[in-house]
Amino acid sequence: MAQNGASQVDQGSLSAIFDGTNTIAEPVLQCVQVKPIAGQQGGQERFRVVFSDILNFVQSMLASQVNHHVHNGKLKRGVFVRLKSFQTNTVKNKRIIIVLDLDVLEELGECDKLGQPQALDSKLEDAEPQSTTIHTGGFYGNNAQAAPQQQSLPARTNTTSSSTAHANIYPIEALSPYAHKWTIKARVTNKSDIKTWHNKNGEGKLFSVNFLDESGEIRGTGFNDQCDALYELFQEGGVYYITSPCRVQLAKKQFSNLNNDYELTFERDTVVEKAEEQNGVPQVRFNFTSIGDLQSVEKETTIDTIGILKDVGETSQIVSKTTSKPYDKRELTLVDNSNFSVRLTIWGSSATTFDVAPESVIAFKGVKVSDFGGRSLSLLSSGSMTVDPDIDEAHKLKGWYDAQGRTDTFSSHAGMSGSMGAAGGRMDPVKSILQVKEENLGMSENTDYFTTKATIIYIKQDNFAYPACLSAECNKKVIQIDDGQWRCEKCDRNHPKPEYRYIMSVNASDHTGQLWLSCFDEVGRMVMGMSADQLMELKENDDKASSDVFQDANCKTWVFKCRAKMDNFQDQQRVRYQVNGASPLNYAAECAKLAEMIKMYNME
Repeated sequence: MAQNGASQVDQGSLSAIFDGTNTIAEPVLQCVQVKPIAGQQGGQERFRVVFSDILNFVQSMLASQVNHHVHNGKLKRGVFVRLKSFQTNTVKNKRIIIVLDLDVLEELGECDKLGQPQALDSKLEDAEPQSTTIHTGGFYGNNAQAAPQQQSLPARTNTTSSSTAHANIYPIEALSPYAHKWTIKARVTNKSDIKTWHNKNGEGKLFSVNFLDESGEIRGTGFNDQCDALYELFQEGGVYYITSPCRVQLAKKQFSNLNNDYELTFERDTVVEKAEEQNGVPQVRFNFTSIGDLQSVEKETTIDTIGILKDVGETSQIVSKTTSKPYDKRELTLVDNSNFSVRLTIWGSSATTFDVAPESVIAFKGVKVSDFGGRSLSLLSSGSMTVDPDIDEAHKLKGWYDAQGRTDTFSSHAGMSGSMGAAGGRMDPVKSILQVKEENLGMSENTDYFTTKATIIYIKQDNFAYPACLSAECNKKVIQIDDGQWRCEKCDRNHPKPEYRYIMSVNASDHTGQLWLSCFDEVGRMVMGMSADQLMELKENDDKASSDVFQDANCKTWVFKCRAKMDNFQDQQRVRYQVNGASPLNYAAECAKLAEMIKMYNME
């Protein structure tokens, strides 16, 4: 078997790849080592692999979409592989390969290391500089020739383009704070509007763009001067080279839903060049959630989905309570092979210019999940829709619809939420506090929901409320900029005063233990018996009276409907228990429940 494998290995192919003389589209190599790369806790899993062509060996890194070959045990020491898609690079004077796709050739078996391969790095000093971008599927071009002269679009007007040969092209997957002198070639899949802010520390503006290449996605943000220099240069759908210096830092997940631990911040010397060759880079990357799975998706989550357009509503208009401006909207009905339907709302020009025939397949990227009517969707301003995309999911969906879906009946998510409205509409299991802890609710990736009967024994009096915006349905925190002036960044408006809203930490107890619960305005009003505005005023005028209100709220029993979810606080993970709804103890119902429990102990 080893002799058979040796005869299949493309000897000398590694040297040819880096010298720019490679003629083998998909070289066959032997894997001689696989090791995980140490990374930050919770970061993406990475693997380092050493490949040999019998004459030479080279260090490699797997893109995350290739990790499954390691997880299933197929990619291991001694096996033979065919590199289907890859890129080369030089890091700290070492040549590496970044593997985007490969096949493990199981029919060749596995064996000990063949020959005595030498490290390819020893040839680096003698090698002539080459364009190191190679992709067998035409990702960054079909060969390693120098790229054509590009028009430089620097972030600083007096900055000249670095190397137009782009000798250090990285895949997005490989970017990290430790990478230097890199260039990525990526497509802009989304560009935000320019956002401004005003606070007591000053004012500024920013915009963000999402970049996509075959290895992954990453978000880039430009502030102030970089916002002025780059905003008009980036156009959605265009392909660009972005060259360091450009800061790579941990992603702020509250502002991005991309699957990347890092994000970019454009700097004064960041260079942007529009690529003449616009093909070979993916148009958009989806992570679909089926319509049938929406009930398990938390509201306010941003997702991608795909479905058959079953019905198109008429354009209508609503007036914003916040700005009093009219907005056009149109409601679409989507179905898929989970036999569920959902209503999806599109807005603005997307609604007025919508002209897609029913029974078309539409893929949506960036829609927000709402619990209105059970579950419904809304296309965000940063989202997009693609009609009849040329992807496997669309072809399968169209085939299913033509075969049987056209005559199927579909269920909606309306009415599936039950009658427990205060808790977000779920029939949640009743748990004691001890059961919540022993069953590790909230410790998994999914959010857990439960109901518990507990007595309040303590309420934190510090920071029990926050100053909120007066605009209807805004509720964002406002900042005092002057006496009698409170500013809301979301609404871009100043208010003469805030409306205080509860954000309380409550310690509740039952016969099995204690639990800290987070309560918001609606529950806070029920527990305290007054609004947060009233309690803040009382606290400012009569501190003892406000303390009495807190004291009176203790030792009262409530039925809390909660959700448990893992949260990060000061770089440490913890489970946060948030109260979605509360109700006073119904003594009649409680007595009936206890009576039923007593009957269970009847031995007759």
